[in-house]
Amino acid sequence: MRRQNPQEKNPFREDLTMQHANVLRAMPIHTVKCASDLDTSVPQHLQRISISDLKLTSDCVQRSVKGEVVQKGPVVSSRQREHMLKAAIQDKDTSINVIFFGTLAKDFSQTVRQGDIVLLSGFTISKSPTEQTDRLHPCLLEMRCIDACVHVYSSFVSAGPAVVSSESRYTYVPLSELKPSRIVNVYGVVTFFKQPFPTKGTDYCSTLKITDQSDAKVSCTIFSERLDDHPKIFRIGDIIRLHRVKTQVFNGSMTLLTTLGWSTVTFDGMTDSPIEPRSSSRTFHFGESDKRAVEALRQWAARQIPATEPTVPLSSVQTKMFFDLTCQLLAKASIDTRCILLKVWDGTKCPHPMLNVAVAPDALEGEAKTSLARENMIANVLVYDNHVEGASKLKPGMFLRLFNLHAVAQRASEESADCVSPLSFHLHGGTSYGKGLCVIPSESPELQPLKRLLESHAAIASEDIVNDVTLLEAWYTPPETLGEELNKDFYTVRTCEHTVQQVTLAHVKRCTTPVVCHVRAKVKSYQPQNLYQCLKLFCPQCTALVEVPNDEVIARVFQDALRGHQPCSEHWAVTSSMDSISMHVSCEMVLSNTHTQLLFLQGVTLEEMCVISAAQSNVVPVRSEDGRMRLLDFSAPFLFRGDKRYYGCKQCSRSTFVEPEVCGVEIWDEHNVAKALGVQLMQYALLMKFELEDETDSLEALIWEDAERFFHVSAADTSACQDSQDKVQTTVDRLHPPGSSMAQCPWLDLCLCTYTVEENGKIQVCYQITNTETRGNFYTPQRDQLSCG
Repeated sequence: MRRQNPQEKNPFREDLTMQHANVLRAMPIHTVKCASDLDTSVPQHLQRISISDLKLTSDCVQRSVKGEVVQKGPVVSSRQREHMLKAAIQDKDTSINVIFFGTLAKDFSQTVRQGDIVLLSGFTISKSPTEQTDRLHPCLLEMRCIDACVHVYSSFVSAGPAVVSSESRYTYVPLSELKPSRIVNVYGVVTFFKQPFPTKGTDYCSTLKITDQSDAKVSCTIFSERLDDHPKIFRIGDIIRLHRVKTQVFNGSMTLLTTLGWSTVTFDGMTDSPIEPRSSSRTFHFGESDKRAVEALRQWAARQIPATEPTVPLSSVQTKMFFDLTCQLLAKASIDTRCILLKVWDGTKCPHPMLNVAVAPDALEGEAKTSLARENMIANVLVYDNHVEGASKLKPGMFLRLFNLHAVAQRASEESADCVSPLSFHLHGGTSYGKGLCVIPSESPELQPLKRLLESHAAIASEDIVNDVTLLEAWYTPPETLGEELNKDFYTVRTCEHTVQQVTLAHVKRCTTPVVCHVRAKVKSYQPQNLYQCLKLFCPQCTALVEVPNDEVIARVFQDALRGHQPCSEHWAVTSSMDSISMHVSCEMVLSNTHTQLLFLQGVTLEEMCVISAAQSNVVPVRSEDGRMRLLDFSAPFLFRGDKRYYGCKQCSRSTFVEPEVCGVEIWDEHNVAKALGVQLMQYALLMKFELEDETDSLEALIWEDAERFFHVSAADTSACQDSQDKVQTTVDRLHPPGSSMAQCPWLDLCLCTYTVEENGKIQVCYQITNTETRGNFYTPQRDQLSCG
């Protein structure tokens, strides 16, 4: 036999190579029946490498990578018309992007699903262009060569039940053992939660705090474009399971953040309720080990977390109470773009008279007829601002849980001051203190007692349905009509001494500035719609006008100070009355005299500061630097006095170490404290913009310098006083009744001054309302909309 020259082609060998290549192209994906087969089905010469050990210089010819598919995209075509698919796989705590090409991309899309375990071989490594945005491995794997092959194990049942056993699939980390920058799976008991709220982008955000048997407490932040993807949490004590969340340290504390491929399942936390997972996913893993984990957390939480009533029935509601309510929605009606009315009941009767809110007959969606017995049990809930979107999607008959509902007593007019004030319920804007609402599935075990109670009342009510005339009289009560009848006793007066003739708005706009005019007009619209935003901070020295920081901003300032917290070397005499406080802080300094005292606190959170300041006259939060005390960043108040907070100007205040000038100070009010600390005190101010209209024209006018006289409130009191906040809301609702037409708005006598300002090199004419007060009837549903959410 002739020895073949190595340089000559061997047709037989070449044919075998082509056949082998065609087989790989035809069957690039191999499915195995159990997870252990992944290790035995691949050639022995392939060495396993973990994702975290992959580098651009790694030799990948004889290597394989194993991981769970945590994300899978669609098949797309490149500019060269080549099919591509992008996925991400994860092993332990590291995830990496994988790009599949050609027929492999199509086969992967049809065969592999998210949650499957895959073993990849025949890949090449390149730099990931999306490392900074997705925060995954800096490299990516490309599956395009002839030797590229995928072995896959799937535990999902395609045509079976949605819940699939997860035995030996996941490892759960105790909360006390979390380390930064890891992808983990955890179980926990919910100790605090907020319903999802829209972010500035396209996502919704929900936050919660969890704990477990390790007694660690961890915050979680969840982002998702779909509301249904957020955890279904109904009350404190529910159990939550989170898969593939990332750990990170924020303000010195461990937090969990959703990342690529995350998922969640929640469970009722009651020890005697069935273990039924709540999830919006069509498929998820759940087995006996998960049942044991949930039951263990339930038993532990029952011993460690104090038992509290999840909700308060209407029969136990008192005036000014904030409470959670579980109820059924009977009807709803849109009041305007920022308010919606929900008519609900829970089978009990509130001990206080209930307010009837007027809506147009054709605006009501839900029950058109009701019995007198049920009518006495119906509560009107006014839902405002960011909660309107969710409330508008509700359907009558749904069961709801309303969080942090406010029972508000309505102020009557002077003529009926002796009458008992009716009660209404308000879900105010914002998300502070967990404000929000959610739908509870009707099959939920905790709803069964409520459903039985409602069914018993419904059976009685069906025998006594009132006729349409009686019904309309019950639902649409004349005293709450939002029209001209209500506004006939509401008006404004000019308090100036100008002797100018009243003119039209068209004439005002033709006048040469500056000028003072008297006009008669109506309020067509106003800004801001969220009235808490009309409260500003004003510096009388540099004339800066800034927003009042919300609690989230202030809490971060306190956390930053707490993170760098070191005890001060300075110690001044501490009065005996502060012994209980000294257990919670690392440094206290008190300046006392016969009238009051000034307390400096370091090393506390915002929540602790609020508790302490409620019992103290003047509390100043401080931080430590070089063993001495400094004030906190001026984004936070420099002084707490009961419910009131006082801010300093960042530009005009002297940022020095705290060395109070105490000579001659008899009373520590906010002005003396600011002077002693070298702080330029910011003043509270009210600022609104009204769009005025008459028969001739319209214009926008500010009300600022005389806003306190106009609303009959103090801006400083409005920052903390519920009555002052209600008065501003009442006045605005009289100026422009929600849902009304311009014909129903009252005519106002106003004094306007015109002036010019230069902005970006252009001269602009502006208008301001001055020397004007509101008078008359202020009876309307109130809300504490000025409180920052």
